[in-house]
Amino acid sequence: QVQLVESGGGLVQTGGSLRVSCAASGRTFSSYVMGWFRQAPGKEREFVVVISGSGGSTYYADSVKGRFTISRDNAKNTVYLQMNSLKPEDTAVYYCAARAGVIRYTDPHEYNYWGQGTQVTVSS
Repeated sequence: QVQLVESGGGLVQTGGSLRVSCAASGRTFSSYVMGWFRQAPGKEREFVVVISGSGGSTYYADSVKGRFTISRDNAKNTVYLQMNSLKPEDTAVYYCAARAGVIRYTDPHEYNYWGQGTQVTVSS
């Protein structure tokens, strides 16, 4: 069982930066693929980025490529999402998710564990 807790969301102006974090419980964090998803009001949950257990492989949605960076610190059981050049369309609740595995997963239904989400709002 893995418990995930996101933090670091908030309000930022267009073009600004924000870093959100996801802390995980458990002693096998490095065996989990970690993903970030987001959901805007009235929209489906959307894939943002995924990182492998070792941190050596990442995959980004086209909409955030070049602006967002995912990283993880397995010693701290934490995954980070650095968001730069933020746009109003990035406004959403951001969720981290986890599942065991060794390949990238982009469908939210493929993930077993979810955090409660953190709100990111980008003002124009």
